[in-house]
Order: sequence, then structure tokens, then C-alpha cells
Amino acid sequence: QVQLVESGGGLVQPGGSLRLSCAASRNIFSINAMGWYRQAPGKERELVARITSGGDTDYADSMKGRFTIFRDNAKNTVYLQMKSLKPEDTAVYYCNAELWVGRRYDYWGQGTQVTVSS
Repeated sequence: QVQLVESGGGLVQPGGSLRLSCAASRNIFSINAMGWYRQAPGKERELVARITSGGDTDYADSMKGRFTIFRDNAKNTVYLQMKSLKPEDTAVYYCNAELWVGRRYDYWGQGTQVTVSS
């Protein structure tokens, strides 16, 4: 099992930047992949960015060039650096951990609110 604790959300003006953190309860090398998803009111939860244990990254098209996912192995923490934020980036952002043991198991953090507004 994995416990995930997010932090770093808040209110930011359009064009601003924000960094989200996700601290895992275990060595992140043992986690197949970690990622960030978001869910806006009335919308489905969607992938924002994902990083595998091997360091491969994947981004949703609308986030490429603006968001960067990276990790600090010593701190068992994954980050999402967001820049050039837009009002449509407003959502609850969730940290996710994938464990593959025969099948995929997903673990989620509690979510952190990001609001982009002037």
C-alpha cells in the first residue's frame, strides 16, 4: 500500500506559477509510476502528467510545455511544476501511485485545490 499526501495548491493569478508536492509513504523506486490527475467541477478526472520508476514522463497535450513532473528520490516526493497557468487549469489536483502486482492497483491522495483567477 501507499499513502500519498499532496500540498502546494492555492490561488494564483493567470500567467502565474505554482508547484505541487506529493509525498509517498514508501520508496518511490518501488512504485511503478506516479502521476498527477485533475478534476474540474462537472468534468471527468483527467491525467495531467505521469512519471515512471524509470524516469519516463508523459503529459496531457494541453499541459506540454507548461507543466513539468519530476521527483526527489531521497524525499520520496513527486512534484508538479506549473507555469503560465490559465483559468481553465482550475481544478482539484490528485496525486496517484500505480502499483503493478499481477494487475494495476491505484492509490490516491486527498487532492489539493488549484484556483487560477484574477
